[in-house]
Amino acid sequence: MFKNMIAKNRSYRRFYEDEIITQETLLSLVDYARLSASGGNKQPLRYVISCEKELNATIFSTLAWAGYLTDWPGPVEGERPTGYVIILQDKNNKMVGGVDHGIAAQSIVLGAVEIGLGGCMIASVKRSELAEALAIPEQYEILLVIALGKPKEVVVVEDINVGEDVKYWRDENQVHHVPKLKLKDIVLQLK
Repeated sequence: MFKNMIAKNRSYRRFYEDEIITQETLLSLVDYARLSASGGNKQPLRYVISCEKELNATIFSTLAWAGYLTDWPGPVEGERPTGYVIILQDKNNKMVGGVDHGIAAQSIVLGAVEIGLGGCMIASVKRSELAEALAIPEQYEILLVIALGKPKEVVVVEDINVGEDVKYWRDENQVHHVPKLKLKDIVLQLK
């Protein structure tokens, strides 16, 4: 069951924009992050959530969507996320090991999958522009933006061999293909 959730947890970049996410749903997803592991239990992360159309549009304008899809500027009107979680770090409480936001983000998107939603963790963000637009105090640094919604696209995972291209791509039917190395190729056999 957990493996199925992991397999369904892809980076979705197109959504049914008429499927609204509520503030309560976003808060429940952030609660999963709150309950997740934190290096040294320092709990340095803070969150900004949005499910309002106008604020979503502001956030959307600061994001880059798919580095390997160079001819695609991102989701068009009607396919944009209906919710966002912005993960911040309190600069006065730096994380230990630098991984808390990855753990928190994975908890959020797995929680989204569990309730029929999907997400995309985005690190390519115009941070200063977004911080200014949202009036985020200087005490906080933007680490990631998670776009959320009801997935409108099909994403498939394909096994590849070592040395083959790892770039994701879309076919003529707009199916999103994600190459992944085989398990046998990522586990080292040591003496």
